[in-house]
Parts: sequence; structure tokens; C-alpha cells
Amino acid sequence: MARDDETLPVKLGPVSNGEFLPVPHTPTVAEAIRRTHRLADDNARRLGISRRRFLAGATGAAATFLMLSACSKEEAQSRGEEPGGTFDVSTESTLDRDRALEELGGDEFIFDVQTHYVDQDLGQAGGEWTSAFPQAACPAGVEDGDPRTCFTVDAYFRELYVRSDTTMSILSALPALVADALDPAAMVHAVDVATRLGCDGRVLIHGGAYPHRGPIEPALAAMTDVRERYPVAAWKIYTMTPVDDHFYFDDHDPARPQIGQRFIDHVREVGPPIICTHKGISSIVGSSPELASPVDIGPAAARNTDISFVVYHSGFEPGAGGVGPYDPADPDPQGVDRLIRSLQDAGIGPNENVYAELGGTWWFLMRDPTAAAHVLGKLLTHVGEDRVVWGTDSIWFGTPQDQIQAFRTFQIAPELQERHGYPELTDATKRKVFGLTSAELYDITVPDSTCTVDAAQVEQIRATLPPARTYGPTTWSEAARHIAAHQGGHEL
Repeated sequence: MARDDETLPVKLGPVSNGEFLPVPHTPTVAEAIRRTHRLADDNARRLGISRRRFLAGATGAAATFLMLSACSKEEAQSRGEEPGGTFDVSTESTLDRDRALEELGGDEFIFDVQTHYVDQDLGQAGGEWTSAFPQAACPAGVEDGDPRTCFTVDAYFRELYVRSDTTMSILSALPALVADALDPAAMVHAVDVATRLGCDGRVLIHGGAYPHRGPIEPALAAMTDVRERYPVAAWKIYTMTPVDDHFYFDDHDPARPQIGQRFIDHVREVGPPIICTHKGISSIVGSSPELASPVDIGPAAARNTDISFVVYHSGFEPGAGGVGPYDPADPDPQGVDRLIRSLQDAGIGPNENVYAELGGTWWFLMRDPTAAAHVLGKLLTHVGEDRVVWGTDSIWFGTPQDQIQAFRTFQIAPELQERHGYPELTDATKRKVFGLTSAELYDITVPDSTCTVDAAQVEQIRATLPPARTYGPTTWSEAARHIAAHQGGHEL
């Protein structure tokens, strides 16, 4: 009987985070899923455990990465090529839990700079923003008869801090000004919960910036008010939505609102001098890749060298171009290549005041090792080895543990390193991406772990939890309904 990846520990989708339409499995991914289920049956039988228990543990994750690597290699070789990247896991790790924990585990400081939850009172009616998510995507939502259960602060801490190795996180503002979304007070509530859980200082918050929604003066005054009332660590902005009011940071288009520099100047005035902006992943209803293009990042960064620009999603576009080697002569760069071109044209070199964030982007890339190698290699080379930062867009994708394990084990092929000048993904480089770079950006001291249980004990706890799931829409129709609610019609 054919199976999908519903119960696999590595959540390969298809699913959406509410900002794009789900991308179907490629034949390579579909075959990897089929082989993983077959290997799970065989190994569970050899180990004398249930198939579900095998898949719930580290051995199940190792099996998924092993099959994904194998199928990707076979697909590349069918074209007379070698894969550009691979997951460094062994066959032994699919049978030996200790070996799997050694290969997939780590003690890195992991600072997730793009996370979300939705604050809502489950006792109240409503929930327009999350009601478009399919209830069946979250077991707790099915049990409660309320899909909003999937997105509460309880779910946030379970997925981020119990199911995964995340050390710190930032709650990032959402593009929808709706009553059941996430305002600063709701973020502070999560910070309070973290403190009560013994995670004091582990959750930071973004201030949502909306200078293009209505007259700019009241919008800037609202930013000042948020800054005075809440401990915001940076500003989060979605320049492309609402579509009718879209603007660019460098004000290069006279047909759009000329408010980019005014906004940047206000950030400089009130602080902190960090702008986190959504660029890429543009399949928003009524939007286009042009509106979410990072073309304005280079000029704005060059003009405002005292401001740090963190480019969320790095300009990546699901299912589009920009996943091969960067071509400086390409007249129409796509995906992350648009960000690289913008920086180069503006004279912004590696490791300056622009950062590339991986939320959503890595989740897509990790199912295609060659594309993953090119995108990571390009960002580390052109944006800088000290300017690529970790984000996962959780909890829309459920626990980020599979993304963490995938990045830990991923390697860029030596051939691509030699041909394109990509750096080797050393442990030191991965530690920078996972958290050390963001710690420096946000001027925080890397905390000592408060965890008193060892990796084997944590693994045993995680193995008893229900199968990890993604929480987002899984079909085009579900995603379209959610995006429509996500983007408007319910503003405060």
C-alpha cells in the first residue's frame, strides 16, 4: 500500500506556512518517502519494536536522511552528474540509537530568529486567521475539535523547546493585523510563560512595523509607543502587503509610496537599529515575485550602513529559479540571486550590514541536496559566512527538530566547493549559522544550558510523543483560503 510522509520524523510536506502555495513532491522525494517506510518496516522488525516507535526516534530520522541522500544521488547520476550535497548519516545510524544520536545530535547554541504562534482565547468564538488551517493537520486540534489548539502558546513551547534542540527564539510579528494574531502584548505573554518554565531570557520579541498601512505619521508614532512599552529586539516588516500600499526601502519606484527612507530614519531614531524584512516567498494572493523582491536591500543598506538588514527567506522563491550557481552575467536573476545582485550592484560586500535568514527557505531546500548546496554556498560566499542566520518559521512547520538535524548532517560536495568557491560546512560555520552570528547581532550572551537530562533521556521523552506534524495547509485550496484570511479583511 502506498504511504505518504505523514508519520515520518522528517516532515517533507507538501505543506504551506500560509505565505505560499504547497509544492508537490518531486519523484525523488516521493521515492525517498517510499523507501523510508520500507526501511522502517525492516529495521523495526530487526529491533523488535513497533514501526511507529522506530520512526519516532532518531533512527527514523537517520533513515529518512539516508534514503533522501540515496535517491538524490541516483537521480543526479541518471543525468550523468553527482549530487551537489548530501546528508552525512550512516546505515548503522538507522539501527543503533546511540549512533543516530551521535550523528544527528549536537550541543550547538541554536537561536531561531523567526518563530510564530497565534494568541487566542479558545473559549471565545472567532479565530478567522487560523480557522482556514485544516484541523486534521494537528492531532490536538482533532481531539479538541478546534484547529486553533495547534497554534497556542502551549503548542509553541512544546514544538520549539520540548521537541527540538532550540536554545533561544524570537517571536516575529505577523503581516496580518487581526484580533487573533500576535501583537506585542501577546508576545510578552509568551516571554512570561518562558520565564515561568525556567527559560528566562530565552524568548525575544520583534516589534511589528506597519508604516504603509494608513497615514505614515500615526504609524511611526505607533512604533515609538511600542518601543517605549515593550522590550523589542528588532523591527519586523512586510513591505509587500497590503499589495496596494507596497513600498521599497530605497524609494526607487515613484509609483509606490515614498516612505522607505522615512521608515529607516525612524528605526534609527527609536532603535533598535535592526530591520527584519520579508523578501521572497511571494505566492501571496494578489502578489508577485516583483513585490517581494530584495532589489531594494542593497541600495538601502549602502545608504544606511548603521542599520542591520536581516532578509527573511533570503529572497528565495519556492519552485522558481535561483537554486543553481550564481551567474553575474544573468540579466534576470531569480530567487536568492536577486539579493546577491542587489548587494553587488550597491557595493555591499560579504559580512557587512546585510544578513540572510533561512526560515522557510531551508525547509524547502533540505529535500533537494543539490539546490540546498548551491543556495547555502552562494549565501555564505556572497552575503558572508558571518551573515547567514538560522530561522525556521515554526510553528507553521511544526517542530523544527528535523530542520536542525538536516542542517547538522548536511555537507556541500567538494566538487561544488572547488568549482564555485563555496565554503566547507564545518562545525564552526554551522555554529555561526545556528546561533552565534545572531547572538552577536542582538548583543546577547550565549546562555548556558539549563537542561539537566542527557541526550538519551531527551530522546526517550520525544519518542513517547505523538508523531511530529506540520500545522499548515497541505493543498492549494486550503492554502489559498488561509492566505486570503492571512492578508486582509480582518484588520483591527
